[in-house]
Amino acid sequence: MRRKVIAGNWKMHKDLNETQNLISKLSNGLAKEEFNCDVIICPPYTSLSEASTLIKDTKIKLGAQNMHFEDKGAFTGEVSSAMLKSVGCEYVILGHSERRAIFGETDEIINKKIKKSLDSGLKPIFCIGETLQEREGGVMKDVIKRHVTEGLQHISKGEMEKLIIAYEPVWAIGTGVTASPEQAQEVHLFVRGLIAEIFGGDTAENIIIQYGGSVKPNNAKELLSQNDIDGALVGGACLEAESFTGIITSV
Repeated sequence: MRRKVIAGNWKMHKDLNETQNLISKLSNGLAKEEFNCDVIICPPYTSLSEASTLIKDTKIKLGAQNMHFEDKGAFTGEVSSAMLKSVGCEYVILGHSERRAIFGETDEIINKKIKKSLDSGLKPIFCIGETLQEREGGVMKDVIKRHVTEGLQHISKGEMEKLIIAYEPVWAIGTGVTASPEQAQEVHLFVRGLIAEIFGGDTAENIIIQYGGSVKPNNAKELLSQNDIDGALVGGACLEAESFTGIITSV
């Protein structure tokens, strides 16, 4: 059975003091609760080193929100996979819709980042998802298929075991609107089918596919009970310890 994975994407929130406060509350809260899933937090770059120290004796794992596909060079403002590993990161979010829409990242760029992260020993959380216009225009599956096939080019079957896919419908991110459990399950099943076509049934059966998009404690249990939803990539609700703990314990 696939193990559930709950990841929190802090985005551009929390300075160093706020990071210390949130992790303290989160680790204390989780120490009092029973939960049966992997928990990942993805703070901003400036808090990664401190977060790594604070979670050292907990079950919480560390991820970053992005990285460059080159090892080093004249890339002002960027960080490399080696830099992320040096501060204790095990995971990195790649292909998030905000990176695609705001910063112009293409499927080709995302594919380069995925390959570099895997080569470096980081586990990518690979984001895919359609906009409302694409869903209403009837091209949702075409968009998802393009994200999957182009984003995972030249990735081996063995490497797929180290990768997490996060389906995030863009129209549900930060809007308060959540895909219904049935809508989310439909796309997750479709994605698993694509993985089966490309990498085989065993890989498709074992790969973790998270749902992201306005996940909250009051809807997490129903979403996570769907057959093909293996966890959540949480945005706003991970910025408060109580709500993030509520999602984790709903597993």
